[in-house]
Amino acid sequence: MDWIFGITRALAETAATPEDMQAANATGSLVSMVVMIVLMVAVFYFMLIRPQRKKDKQVKAMLAALKPGDRITTIGGIYGTIKSIKDDTITLLVGQDRMEMVVARWAIRGVEEVTVENDGETLA
Repeated sequence: MDWIFGITRALAETAATPEDMQAANATGSLVSMVVMIVLMVAVFYFMLIRPQRKKDKQVKAMLAALKPGDRITTIGGIYGTIKSIKDDTITLLVGQDRMEMVVARWAIRGVEEVTVENDGETLA
């Protein structure tokens, strides 16, 4: 930030009249305000927008890679095994009785890679 204030001081020193000094100070404050706004936008981009886009890309790739036989968890906390996939709907086999349940593709939270116990039965 010192270089911005250095520009302001340099403009003020070269000014011959008080009107020129006021104009130089206004220019310097405008430049520093623009720099601060650019810095805030950069911080928001790198702290909020970029990580969210990366996460969205990973979720989209996970949903595209789903296949029958995968163990998944829904956003409602239901564990199941994918029986079939048709467009935007997925048929799951749920519970000890292997009941069928149809859910939307976007409702899949993640693919399970660990063994899950469900009603006394160990599912892999």
